[in-house]
Amino acid sequence: LVTAKAWPSVEPAYEAARQALRAAGVEVAHFDGVLPNPTTDLISKGAAMAKELHAEVIVGLGGGSSMDSAKAIAVEVSHPGTAWDYLYYKTEQPDPLAVLPVVAITTTSGTGSQVTQVAVVTNTAQRDKSALYNPALFPRVAIVDPELMMTAPPHLTAATGFDALTHAFESTLHPAASPYTDLLAIEAMRLVLHHLPMAVRGEGGLAARSALAWADTLAGLCIASAGVTLPHGIGMAIGGMYPHVMHGEALAVVYPAIARFTWRAAPSKYAALARMLDPSLAGMPDEGAAEQSASALERFLHDIGLEVTLAALRVPREELPLLAQQSTVLPDYKSHPIVATQDQIATILDQSYGAPVA
Repeated sequence: LVTAKAWPSVEPAYEAARQALRAAGVEVAHFDGVLPNPTTDLISKGAAMAKELHAEVIVGLGGGSSMDSAKAIAVEVSHPGTAWDYLYYKTEQPDPLAVLPVVAITTTSGTGSQVTQVAVVTNTAQRDKSALYNPALFPRVAIVDPELMMTAPPHLTAATGFDALTHAFESTLHPAASPYTDLLAIEAMRLVLHHLPMAVRGEGGLAARSALAWADTLAGLCIASAGVTLPHGIGMAIGGMYPHVMHGEALAVVYPAIARFTWRAAPSKYAALARMLDPSLAGMPDEGAAEQSASALERFLHDIGLEVTLAALRVPREELPLLAQQSTVLPDYKSHPIVATQDQIATILDQSYGAPVA
């Protein structure tokens, strides 16, 4: 079973995969119901199709939504109940001997799902976005072909590329960071900051796309070994409550405010980010450079066309307290250099709201 979005930009890749599989004597079926922020209903439909076909392998072809859908379907088709019953915090966990093998073929450079043990799903009835997190969800095979990313439109390129940057940076803040993850993170950040603006402008060709694909993979390995922090807790809550918001947008909208909230607690980390964003800060002491990180982030987001506000993303202001509460459901915020209270998160959200859109 191949999970792939029914989008024109994905169709050539799907057709190539289908032909290659059939040439090898493999029977192929296409589940084309994948949507951004895949839902529990979507996963159940895919799992029902996989059961009916007696699928033996799930191929996730596309961006993070397609790959996460493949992982969740691989769990639900082989276990009682639904994938939602096997979230990271629940007693019942996937049986590694039962989960169908997943082949991940990424067509974007951002989520790193091709090398992680995570599948993110949204329960629309509960307005909750959460995750399965288990070693059984690591894809058996990851195919990263930058040629598949050449047709990604500018906004998708920007949003996914910024996601990769945040994976790398947040892994350096995480208590489980190590010299291994820091080494990968620094290289991933360097590659994104250099190549993403070019790719968004349609420049750099295959070289830029290859660099971003490698950065995405490195950043995925970072979060598979360490993890993410407060921005992802808030970003997941935004995606769960407002599924029309892309994950990269949800991160971009709060990143400057979170930088202003956090830099004093992790000056060396934020100084390193600021200097990579703005080389003119190279000679400045950590405190001074770190203080500039939020402004440097804002300039970068402007350069890649991802300077957004919660108002522009159609998040109702009256729901900010509920969004702040939902941002503490996942444990990511506990791994941040400052463990934020709901009131502090509400302030971050208020600072990220911007002017109402007419």
